[in-house]
Amino acid sequence: MNGAISAAEMAGGPGPVPMVGLWRGGRLESLHSGHAVVCDAGGIVECWGDADAVIYPRSSCKMLQALPLVESGAADAAGLTDRQLALACASHQGAALHVGAVQDWLANLGLAESDLRCGAHEPYDRAERDRLIRAGTAPCQCHNNCSGKHVGMLTATRHLRAGPEYVDPDHPLQTEIRAAFEQVTGEPSPGYGIDGCSAPNFATSLAGLGRAMAFFATARDGGGRRETAAVRLTRAMAAHPEMVAGEGRACTELMRAMGGRVAIKTGAEGVFVAIAPDKGLGMAVKITDGAGRAAEAVIAALLVRHGLADAAHPAVIRRLAPVQRNWRGLETGILQLVPGFL
Repeated sequence: MNGAISAAEMAGGPGPVPMVGLWRGGRLESLHSGHAVVCDAGGIVECWGDADAVIYPRSSCKMLQALPLVESGAADAAGLTDRQLALACASHQGAALHVGAVQDWLANLGLAESDLRCGAHEPYDRAERDRLIRAGTAPCQCHNNCSGKHVGMLTATRHLRAGPEYVDPDHPLQTEIRAAFEQVTGEPSPGYGIDGCSAPNFATSLAGLGRAMAFFATARDGGGRRETAAVRLTRAMAAHPEMVAGEGRACTELMRAMGGRVAIKTGAEGVFVAIAPDKGLGMAVKITDGAGRAAEAVIAALLVRHGLADAAHPAVIRRLAPVQRNWRGLETGILQLVPGFL
């Protein structure tokens, strides 16, 4: 692994702060700590924990990885729609609409499923999973939750006339992605890890990830190739939340709840980001134990705090204060913000 992040780097600076707890029988049963920043064009405006903590953004940075796809002219050359651009930023469920969209995109490029380098896994969507089981068919790479990102990378690779191994960290596309990543985060990346989909995932500080989201939030259409690309990707995600994740997922439900005003994206291991153009704000969250349920609660709380989401909306309540029930339907616990966190 190139540029491996040390434990000292991960722990440097102030420690994580308690953010979310699970209470059962009136007692705190589990506690999730983490870091969070809210940034505007000038930098950090709010911080909890250590803004300098170095993290892997995982799938939360897919819109950064898609910048070369748009700003190189590859998206326009391929005639990509906003729906496809949203899919390029997706961690989707592998539902029929996602798989079909990836297959159609590949066909339009004159490419095949075998050209993808993401690997195959069982779809998260239950209807599609059951269909495969009934048909006795194995899942293919189009079912991979990152297949939209990968067909986007293939589109950019073809435009660059580069080789087929587009996930190689030294591939021309990954060089372009790293350059864009470092420019919008405002700092050099200390290295990369290989993500679940085989693409390199460049490390950055939480502050860097927040600055990148603020760049997307404050970008102007017509303000240059990179700003225009950022605007297009943000609008595409917000306009097509069903393509970014899927039914029942926090990304899709919260974006719908906010009426297309905000683009949000989860990442594995407790990362979540938000882009709020109306407020000119970018947000980034990292839960140190990797708990997705806590990351969802914190991002929902930050969206409410900044007047972007309604605390009474069912999609917000499901993330901010979900009640846990057992198999008999009895209430057993509740996930809530730690008192005093916000």
